[in-house]
Amino acid sequence: MQSTLHYSFSENADSDYLLVIIHGLFGTADNLSVVKRHFAPKVNVLSVDLPDHGQSAHLEHFSVEAAAEQLYALINQFKKARTGILGHSLGGKVAMRLALTHPQFVDDLIVADISPVSYPSRHDAIISALKSVDLNSINSRSDADKSLQSGIPEAGVRQFLLKSLYQDTGKQWHWRFNLNGLANSYEAIKGWQSSDAQFSEPVLFIKGGNSDYITASMQSEILQYFPAARAHVIEGAGHWLHAEKPDAFNRVVEKHIFRPHQA
Repeated sequence: MQSTLHYSFSENADSDYLLVIIHGLFGTADNLSVVKRHFAPKVNVLSVDLPDHGQSAHLEHFSVEAAAEQLYALINQFKKARTGILGHSLGGKVAMRLALTHPQFVDDLIVADISPVSYPSRHDAIISALKSVDLNSINSRSDADKSLQSGIPEAGVRQFLLKSLYQDTGKQWHWRFNLNGLANSYEAIKGWQSSDAQFSEPVLFIKGGNSDYITASMQSEILQYFPAARAHVIEGAGHWLHAEKPDAFNRVVEKHIFRPHQA
């Protein structure tokens, strides 16, 4: 499958390691810029916009499996001696699927605050609020923010979403993410396609201490697919743990990817 993903590549001629960074639902590669800035002086870094997000192509239907195959095609253009995949939330699901589908291709897998399970609907209010914004009548981001407030009371969540609001050359407002496409694909996004595949290499799951996206009840599913998985909890952080506790997050990722490897 040919990749149509938008990306940025930070080359480090002194390193033979490639770190691939994948954002979550309704986000862009810029959401993990704090991670990219930390690792760019140390390794090669590939930051990716998922399909239907950022500047990547909008599709008729989003699926984790198809996104993983597009990512696989893209990484092939930049493959180094070792490749680590770091995914947050939906990006973590894509990263896990890539590792399960192409296990020989992935040397390190880091999954930030997500599990290989089907989740209940968590974004219905957000999707409804986003659809309620009349992009033809707003004049500013603050207008959009006011429109979102009744459905999304958390200011931080609104500001995260508003990062994807932009004006074209004709001064028309748009969402960078494919709102209707993602809404129509939400069952697939919150779901998880079961399989008999396993990824036997060490996998690091990083959980926000205040988040419930990874729970003890999910341990059996995690070990079913990733028998060498281990967990690290960042206390005081929620689901957006890389933004809330960037230093702690970068330290644990760095410790994992620079750990001693067997030849």
